[in-house]
Amino acid sequence: MRPEPRPVPDAQTEELRALLARRRQLIAMRTAEQHRLGSASRRLHADIEAHIAWLNARLAILDDDLDAALRASPVWRERENLLRSVPGIGPVCARTLVLDFPELGTLSRQHLAALVGLAPFHRDSGTFRGTRHIWGGRAQVRTALYMSTLVAVRYNPVLKAFYQRLRATGKLAKVALIACMRKLLTILNAMVKHQTPWQPQEVDIVA
Repeated sequence: MRPEPRPVPDAQTEELRALLARRRQLIAMRTAEQHRLGSASRRLHADIEAHIAWLNARLAILDDDLDAALRASPVWRERENLLRSVPGIGPVCARTLVLDFPELGTLSRQHLAALVGLAPFHRDSGTFRGTRHIWGGRAQVRTALYMSTLVAVRYNPVLKAFYQRLRATGKLAKVALIACMRKLLTILNAMVKHQTPWQPQEVDIVA
């Protein structure tokens, strides 16, 4: 089976994707420096703290650039506003979905889950029957959805109730969270497909 061809992104989209990738790199650098600060000698604290401050300043500039570029495009602005109407979806996740996941709203929820790496696969070999695991897909999109789901299961009434119901039936926290990620992806897919903002009473619509 051959993968479906994707349209080649234009120069503006490529530039914004590069900015988004650079933002992830700076976040990783800042996290590493913050971890280093805890074990470094006091003599190095000032140097590490200065680097963290510089990284924070660069991140602020990148966020401004990304926001300005997205707001300059009516299509991107409308898509971002639509996604951010969902409790739990913040600016970083919305930008990641807009730029790195253009298929959202055009494919089935099963296909999208596979693209993000949220579709469970069996680990079977011969007579061995293993457990189901998620793997592969677009790591940057999956990471953004994961962070948003952590917020959604606390503040989004639909995802919170769904998570609590799964936990009450004995599902492990990680398993329940992944199920919530898939449900959130399904909700977002339906919203983009039908161009409708967040409506809790209609979240069970199938994309």
